[in-house]
Parts: sequence; structure tokens; C-alpha cells
Amino acid sequence: MNAFQAAGVILTLVGWSVSGQTQPDGASERRADDAKGPAPAERLGLTNEQWHEDLQFLAQELPKRHANAFHFVSRERFEAEVAELDGKLDRLDSDEIYANLDRIANLVGDAHTYVEFPADSANLPIDVQRFGEEYRLVATASGNDDLLGTRVIRIQDTPIARAREILWSMTPADETEVLRDSRATDFLTMGICLHGMGITRGRNTARYTLADDSGKEMAIDVRAATPAENSGLKWVFAFKERPLFRQRSGEIFWYTYLPDSRTVYCSFRGYKELGKLSKGLFEMIGQQHPGKLVIDMRLNGGGDYFVGLTYLVHPIRDLAEINRRGHLFVLVGPNTCSAAMSNAAHFRYQTNAILAGQEIGEKPNSYQEAREMKLPNSHWTVRYSVKLYRFVESGENVIRPDQEIIPSWDDYRSGRDPVLEWVLNYDARNGAPQPKQNKVR
Repeated sequence: MNAFQAAGVILTLVGWSVSGQTQPDGASERRADDAKGPAPAERLGLTNEQWHEDLQFLAQELPKRHANAFHFVSRERFEAEVAELDGKLDRLDSDEIYANLDRIANLVGDAHTYVEFPADSANLPIDVQRFGEEYRLVATASGNDDLLGTRVIRIQDTPIARAREILWSMTPADETEVLRDSRATDFLTMGICLHGMGITRGRNTARYTLADDSGKEMAIDVRAATPAENSGLKWVFAFKERPLFRQRSGEIFWYTYLPDSRTVYCSFRGYKELGKLSKGLFEMIGQQHPGKLVIDMRLNGGGDYFVGLTYLVHPIRDLAEINRRGHLFVLVGPNTCSAAMSNAAHFRYQTNAILAGQEIGEKPNSYQEAREMKLPNSHWTVRYSVKLYRFVESGENVIRPDQEIIPSWDDYRSGRDPVLEWVLNYDARNGAPQPKQNKVR
């Protein structure tokens, strides 16, 4: 019995196909969403009048509170979108209302302005990532291992590329394509987004059509886990081994010495207690006298960039043996956000660091410093920016790595980290990778 036959309550096989012709089993004639419970709007229990009040509150207060709500979208376009939503609001359930409110907030353009997901946003227990033009299932609940690595072809009746385009409108309109694509890809497994944007008929179940590398297709129903199920879920991943930068996932700041390459590697994912946590890093540097220091910020979603400057950027800047070209490296990517984006810019302009990885998603010159307000009836949280920061003085408004390295599907499934491998093989004497290739996981 394979994972498609024994998927259990989270994943249920509903059919398979060859050459695109689905052969449904007896249970697949009825759409899984048809059996959903009360509509989300009924669960919230708000009247039409209350929903209109929430919309008008957003429409009036967001422009008042944001530092410059119309720096990208025109006031006329913003107000027209509000009026259009107001005209159809009575026909929408709460997922559809949420998606449209978030879409309007994202028209403002910056990555810090949006409507936060409600606590019951119906996350589906799978993870999908994009590799080139393919979307692969890279993680799922334990017991469904045979699904790992399959290509996602459709969600319900919507081709996966089209689903991503639909969800694009829930991403910040004035940020880079890299960031918008990363967020839209995340939304491919969120019930509130899929249902709110009309891709699925309900929020709790989505049908995914998958294909293995031979082209054989199979359809599965994925159900959002309850809070009780979530706490007990055990995840399995498509990679054979967990690469170094994905290890110790419960820690926001850790470091280790890699003796073969005389490198101190530091995973910098968050800012909490950075002053205390960074002391050990500098002690290790003092003890090992490494040839290279790697600060990995690819999974850093932000915090307080002054903290990063004080306890990391400036102390490293003052290390004469480390702050040299070819000896200091900062790893970045689409999810290097907010304060992490700012500190990556600081490393570039205040040190001799080489940035490696992928383009940072958030623009360096943009509106940030988020504040929050609550909608009066749904109590959803709306975030908005109150300050314009400029971290690039001239040239394009983007932070690109000095060495761009985009991991492939083969890299991912084998557990390889080509970004760190490039760094460890870099020869400071001639500015190129050394002939002997270090493999790092």
C-alpha cells in the first residue's frame, strides 16, 4: 500500500490519470468542498452593515495613518476599488471579503502594508515551492512520503500557473517580482486565499492534481488540519538530508565552525536577544581565527535593524582579519525581509562583504516601520507603514547579490546548498571558486 492509498484524514486519493485523462473513483464524483460546514461569514456572525463599516474604516483610516498611501497607487484607483467592493460586499462570505480587503491594502504597494491573516486561515498541511516553471510538493504530513517531489499541475480546475497569477493581487504591488512570487507561492496552500480568490469552493479542502516525473497524474484532496491535529503533525520533506541552513529550526541565532574550510558559519534568523547571543560568535572567531565568516540571512524575516547594526554589522566591520574581500560573506534571498534587508544593505556598504544567493525581495528604498489598527467588527488586523527608509543612495532600487545562485530542484531534493558551497570554495586570492569542491549539508 502506498501513500496515495493510505493518506488518512489529511490527504485522500481521489483518482489518477495517464496522459491527462482522469479516472475518478466512486467517491470523486462529488467535489470535496460540497460537504463543507457553515460558510465563513456565518461563523463570524457579522451583518452586512458591519462588513460595510469595516470596509469604510479601512478606506478612510489607511490613507490617514500610512506615511504616504498614494505613493504608488492613485487615490482615484484606490477609491474605485473600494467602491466596487462595497457594491458586491453583501454577496460575499468572509473569506472573499478578507481576500478583497487584503487586495486593496496591497495596492498601497509596500511589503509592510496588508491585512494580517486571521488565526483560522485554514492552512493546508503541505508545502509547495517553485523551481523555474515547475511547482513541486516539498513537504507534507508524515505517512504521505510518496507525494514528495511530485509536480503540482492544478488546484481544483485552475492550472497552477494561473492560480499563482490570481493570488498575485494579494501581494504588495510596489515590491519586486521576487517577493511577490514568494508570497503568492506561499498562498497556494492557504485555504483562506484559495477560497477567497475563487480557486476553491471552500476553505477547508482543496483538490490538487499532481504528476510524477513520468507524467502520471493523480488527484488528492487536502484538508486543513484542526488545531488539535496541527499540534501533532509530523512533517516529512523532499530532501534526503537537511542542509546546514535549514538545521536547528527552533533557534534564531546559532553558529558553528567548519574546520575543512576554516569557516565560521552563522545562521542569523532573528533579532531577539542578539546582543547576548552574538557574544559567543565573536568568542568563536577569536578562538578559531577563521579564514572566512559567513552570515546567513536567507531565513531572516526582520526585527530591529539598529540592533543588527549594533551587535553584528559594526563589530564585524571592526574585525580587521575578517572584514576583507573574500573573507566575509552574507547570504541573502527573497525571504531576507524588513530589518534583515536593511542590515544586508549595511553589510554591503559598510563592510567588504560579498553578498551571495538570490535577489532580496523587498526594495531597499521603501515605506516600512509598521503599525497596526483593528477593523471595528471583524477585528482583523491591518498593518501599515509610517516611515520612508532609504538604504541605497543611487542606482536601481533593489539589492542583488554579488554572486547570484538559484538552487534547482535537484539541489533541493539532494539536500545540497549551492550558495554555501560556492562560498566555501571561493578563493580569496583570485576571486574564484577553488578547484576542490566542498560539499555542504
